[in-house]
Amino acid sequence: MAHIRELDPTASPLDYYGWELRRKREEAGLTLKQLGSILFCTGSLIGQIETTLKVPTRDFSERVDAALLTDGMFSRLVGLVLRSQLPTWFQPYADMEAKATYISTYQCQLVYGLLQTEEYARAVLATGKPDDLDAVVAARMERQRILKREQPPLTLVVLDEAVLHRPIGGPKVMGGQLRHLLSLQQERWIRLQVLPFGVGEHASLDGSFTLLRFDDDPDIIYTEDLISGHMTANSETVREAALRYAGLQGAALSVEDSAELIKNVLEERYGQHTGTGQRPVA
Repeated sequence: MAHIRELDPTASPLDYYGWELRRKREEAGLTLKQLGSILFCTGSLIGQIETTLKVPTRDFSERVDAALLTDGMFSRLVGLVLRSQLPTWFQPYADMEAKATYISTYQCQLVYGLLQTEEYARAVLATGKPDDLDAVVAARMERQRILKREQPPLTLVVLDEAVLHRPIGGPKVMGGQLRHLLSLQQERWIRLQVLPFGVGEHASLDGSFTLLRFDDDPDIIYTEDLISGHMTANSETVREAALRYAGLQGAALSVEDSAELIKNVLEERYGQHTGTGQRPVA
């Protein structure tokens, strides 16, 4: 008889998910192989998820809910599971980001996480050599669901022009990322500006930062160093960050000119034509 690994559903969100999946599958009288055929995946994959060797995706969870008639239970659980795959030091920020009604961020190295394509995120996250790259990529994609809410946070983003030129993942991945940024220009709740090279010295040469605002809680400033992140609600720090962000917005190109610059970089650096109009004047 095959050994069945016992799970402690209280150990972690992933353990609880696996425990519930096994319980619901057995309740339905299905073997791993039978459920796999219903979900169009292997029984082995289901077994790995049940025993926490694999992290479930949202798509998998939605198909399980439909197959086992679980009223969205696994679709709700998977959010907790994926959140738990984020670095421990980052999870408090992700929790606050999900509650924010207003996000303003300046990024000098990379596209802001909420605006990354899956391929771009994979290339970025692979540099940290995680144990399970698929899981941390899925966790980053899960963060982006806040932008799909009925009332998403107002998200103001200033990207340094250097971000557009750094070919993360290679030309094909970067081209897809820039096209994604252009598509976001149509979103009412997102305002994307580029800080051009021509500005020279500016208000945040010290690096990237993010300001979170809430309906009922104090504003928070978030920064990162080499190995961890830092949040503070100190009023003087928040005031200084808000002043710097206003300076960055004022120095950056308009939303419309930023889109034109992105199109130009996409064409000239990555060889992908978009039908650009006039060049922006920086």
